[in-house]
Amino acid sequence: MTKPAALITGASRGLGFALAEALSDTHHVIAVARTVGGLEDLDDRIKARGGEATLAPMDITQRDAMAHLCRSIHDRWGGAALWIHTAVHAGPLTPADHVTEKDWSKSVETNMTAMGHLIPFISALIGPEGRAVFFDDPRGGQKFFGLYGSTKAGQMALVRSWAAETATTGPDIRILTPEPFRSATRGRFFPGEDTDSLPSPQDAAATLLPEIL
Repeated sequence: MTKPAALITGASRGLGFALAEALSDTHHVIAVARTVGGLEDLDDRIKARGGEATLAPMDITQRDAMAHLCRSIHDRWGGAALWIHTAVHAGPLTPADHVTEKDWSKSVETNMTAMGHLIPFISALIGPEGRAVFFDDPRGGQKFFGLYGSTKAGQMALVRSWAAETATTGPDIRILTPEPFRSATRGRFFPGEDTDSLPSPQDAAATLLPEIL
C-alpha cells in the first residue's frame, strides 16, 4: 500500500527534522529546506528505519520553485495528505530602533511574504481532506523580540484566518504551541540557558505527534 505524502517545510534541522523522521513510518516524506547537508542526514535516518523521503533543497521564499514543487507532488502522488510548516527566520534580538533593513527584509520575506504563495499552492495540494500544521511562538511585544515577534505574529494571523475560513469545509488547520525544547533558534535567543534541562527535538516531536495525526 502506498503511503500518503507529507510535505514538511523546514525539515533540515530541529523540530522539522525530528517530525519528518518520525512521520516516515506512516508517510512518504517530502522534505524542503535550504541546507542540503541537513536533508541528506535526514534521508539517511529515514532510510535506516525503513522509510522513504524525497528531498527538495530549495528556499520557500522562491515562489516559482515552490510552484514547481507542488506541481511535481501533484503529478507524482496526486497531492499530499499533510503539510507541516516549521521554517522560520529568527532575526537577531535587538531594540526596535536598531533593526537593520537587511534583517527586517529577510524576516518579513521568510516569515510572512512566503506564506502568501505557500498557503494558496499547498491548500490546492492537500485539498479539503488534508491537514496543515503550524507552530506558534508568541513573542510579540516582548523586549528585543520586535523583529522576530512581529513577523511571527503576522504569519500566525494569516494562518488563523485560514483556519477560521476552512473550519467547516477543510482542510484541517492546526496551530500548536510547543513547550520549550533544544533548538538552534532557542539557542540564539537564550544563549545562557541550561540546554540539558530541555527536551530534545525528537522528544518534542514525540509529544506533538498525537496532536498532528
